[in-house]
Amino acid sequence: MTIDYASRIPNNVNLHENKTLQRALESWQPKYLEWWKEMGPEGSVGYDAYLRTAVSVDAKGWAHFDYVKMPDYRWGIFLAPPEANRTIGFGTHKGQPVWNEVPGEYRSTLRRIIVTQGDTEPASVEQQRHLGATAPSLYDLRNLYQVNVEEGRHLWAMVYLLHAYFGRDGREEGEGLLERRSGDSDKPRILGAFNEKTPDWLSFFMFTFLTDRDGKYQLAALAESGFDPLARSTRFMLTEEAHHLFVGESGIARIIQRTVEMMKEHRVEAPDQLRRLGVIDLPTLQRYLNFHFSVTLDLYGSEVSTNASNFYSMGLKGRFQENNITDDHVLTSTQYPLPEISAGQITHKPSSALGTLNERLRDDYIVDCQAGVDRWNKVIEKAGLPDRLTLPHKGFHRQIGVFAGQHVSPDGKVLTEAEWKAKSPQWLPSEADHAFVQSLMKRVVAPGQYAGYIAPPMRGIDNRPADFTYVRFN
Repeated sequence: MTIDYASRIPNNVNLHENKTLQRALESWQPKYLEWWKEMGPEGSVGYDAYLRTAVSVDAKGWAHFDYVKMPDYRWGIFLAPPEANRTIGFGTHKGQPVWNEVPGEYRSTLRRIIVTQGDTEPASVEQQRHLGATAPSLYDLRNLYQVNVEEGRHLWAMVYLLHAYFGRDGREEGEGLLERRSGDSDKPRILGAFNEKTPDWLSFFMFTFLTDRDGKYQLAALAESGFDPLARSTRFMLTEEAHHLFVGESGIARIIQRTVEMMKEHRVEAPDQLRRLGVIDLPTLQRYLNFHFSVTLDLYGSEVSTNASNFYSMGLKGRFQENNITDDHVLTSTQYPLPEISAGQITHKPSSALGTLNERLRDDYIVDCQAGVDRWNKVIEKAGLPDRLTLPHKGFHRQIGVFAGQHVSPDGKVLTEAEWKAKSPQWLPSEADHAFVQSLMKRVVAPGQYAGYIAPPMRGIDNRPADFTYVRFN
């Protein structure tokens, strides 16, 4: 499974053996580069960034680090190795050999799954394209660029599947992935969260911690797919995605670290006092967490979903770590708790596990997010401070599903509309919050220096020294 970098399109799928497919992808490539030039990281064309590039799909030693000019990054098509004698692990086809061609009866459904996943990849690049102008350090600028180029490569992964297995329809869908734009009123991205702005680095870190973590869970569900090329594509995407989650979690941890240092040094706790010292107070961090968490929860869709149950029964999209779940993996009689609001209270009732797959995946995601928040709280605890960050209740500020149109507090109480209007400004970022955070966004690009609101990382990328020049401006 060594990657061929001698080809115009790097790949480990023997692209040269299929000349028709090779020509189609080589025709798509210039359009991709034009999209990157227009919508990729602003002003980065001449920069040398210290980036990792995949050199194999082996989990050990798979990446090589070196300086790369941003438009020259070698995007390509990398699939994890095939698993010998792999069978479908769930649904009505459980136990049958996996498919290496698209089952005709599932063609349109599978194409839709791939297009929806593929659409998120360029969308996040578009959302983040202006952030380089306010990078808090060279280290962070490099991490932004690493996230961006890998999201671009993940687009390549989905476009390869569309071209290789869906003929003319797939080629047209590949074109569409380059035509939509995040936040565009005429041609927006498919999912709502990917049309939101990412105006500052606090939002970026929340996005990579929370929304990219949703990506992890969606990719993990697709990695179970009975359509083996999709499963193998997403398995390798998960290897790259891990760094994106690290960028978000460590970024917030470093902001917290700097804040608690200033709280102790100056013996202040009040948000206005901390803001005057140029750091982000913990209540503001909590409000940003509340917002980004609730928006991301909606990406999982409604608690009860016919689409999700069909995807599962068809063997196209499984659950997170399907093989570790101890049930029959068919779910015709298995139950799962479904939230509901009754008489002003949130309760749960047993429901079909097949019908509530979205809710199961969302709950798995919440457990993972909580582990990250727990690690943030250890930073505060280590400083000897009593404050703690918390995840809001999953019904808070929701726009989709059971909780849409309901007013739920962060601690899970059902409120009247009047109570919500009175209290919600305490729970969600205000215009003043956004303006303050934006006021801190000053570019710092001297090697080894960091903006005043964020602490340096504990160690450098690829074990580089603290003053390493991660990006060279040529």
